[in-house]
Amino acid sequence: MIMASEEPFAKSKTGIKVIIVGAGKYLASFLAKCHRQGHDVEIYESFPVLKVLGDIISFGSNAGRIFRRWGVDGSIAKTMRTLSIDLVKHGFKIHKYTGEHIITQMTPPMDPDAPVFNGHRGELHEVIFNYAKDDLKIPIHLGQKVLQYFEEDDKAGIELEGGEKVWADVVIGSDGVRSKARELVLGYFDKPKSSGYAVFRAWFPNTDMLADPRTAHFCNNGDTFQGWIGQDVHFLFSTIKNGSDCCWVLTHKDEADIDESWSFPGKLEDVYKVFEEWDPLCKTIVSKTPESHLVDWKLVYRDPLPTWVSKGGRTALLGDSAHPFLPTSAQGATQAMEDGVTIAVCLRRAGKAQVQDAVRTYQRIRYERVKAVQKTGETTRDMWHKADWDKVKENPESVQFPREDWIHMHDAENHAEEVFDENLAAVKAGEKAVPEKMASGVDSKFDAVTTVKEVSIAGEVEVNGTH
Repeated sequence: MIMASEEPFAKSKTGIKVIIVGAGKYLASFLAKCHRQGHDVEIYESFPVLKVLGDIISFGSNAGRIFRRWGVDGSIAKTMRTLSIDLVKHGFKIHKYTGEHIITQMTPPMDPDAPVFNGHRGELHEVIFNYAKDDLKIPIHLGQKVLQYFEEDDKAGIELEGGEKVWADVVIGSDGVRSKARELVLGYFDKPKSSGYAVFRAWFPNTDMLADPRTAHFCNNGDTFQGWIGQDVHFLFSTIKNGSDCCWVLTHKDEADIDESWSFPGKLEDVYKVFEEWDPLCKTIVSKTPESHLVDWKLVYRDPLPTWVSKGGRTALLGDSAHPFLPTSAQGATQAMEDGVTIAVCLRRAGKAQVQDAVRTYQRIRYERVKAVQKTGETTRDMWHKADWDKVKENPESVQFPREDWIHMHDAENHAEEVFDENLAAVKAGEKAVPEKMASGVDSKFDAVTTVKEVSIAGEVEVNGTH
């Protein structure tokens, strides 16, 4: 058992009913926090059954400290890998696309109070899903497609495909960038645009890697992490679970004209084309991938949302529905967790009579921090894709993966408690939902970040039927 539903530190009941649409990978953050804060929660999910699909997912230390505080990190660690001794020892080896080793970025030892988790997203989701269903006893309604969202002055609701309407004090749309909640919140349909990028991804057992002396050492040395960077392309490869599993991600240019991000079965021959004139080892690694395990994700983007909260203040967006992330941020799931703990705290602190102000306060606390973290995914990708090799030769550290304290040291739960009163007062005074200065305490150098594009990444193949 992860955590008893009668946990002694749960707050008294608030009487606030919350409907969550979408049983995604980060729903535990919102469920656990709502449970602890005394709210009544129900989940509606369009997919009829849980499927353990997908590939690698990471949770930064800013998520790990939340898991640790709740006591759920032990069960997650059985499925995921915490930052291993192997990775601390070997580091992240960064190469030029031709194979030349540029730098090994060493990983600092893990903070036991804020562990980092890496693992298979489907396996993690299974742990989270069962935690919600079996330990917290949260009602989860599968096979329930939501046709529309609506709200009145004193309640919000959803209409299901069968015609049934379900009401609550608050409705949270956490079912991705195609969520119909976005239309209610925005008042219009935000049409996606071409991003010019796609991602090939794969997760597979080490069988064929071990059989080839050119690749066996990656799996015989525990957990390892390698990267190759080139013009408009980067390739990341890692072994996990003590070298028993392998996974890789290849981000590249792709001009596919599609209406929305989507995932398709991938073809190895298409991956090989991207690797022309690259280090032959990259193609060798990919050749060990069973083609049935390869996914081709087409990416589109949307303009940043001007708001995550409906005019009525009873419908809010969370996670990918509000702010999709580029893979190079390595923060998408973690930021969704920060969303969840923040809105749950705000609802409890404000109380049932002030639900609308609580939801607006959630946005005010989170909006600018999220926008700044999103920007790191874009800047990291561009740092690799547009590298000036003469300058890199002089300064190899310039292509290291950024690990900034303002992201990873952040404690979203404590922060929400600390800044709630001032932000609620600002909302009540009619100040705009997004402050001039970040309510999250992010360094002011990010105050001017306004150009982040929302990248819609399908294929996070979850229970979520909208993906």
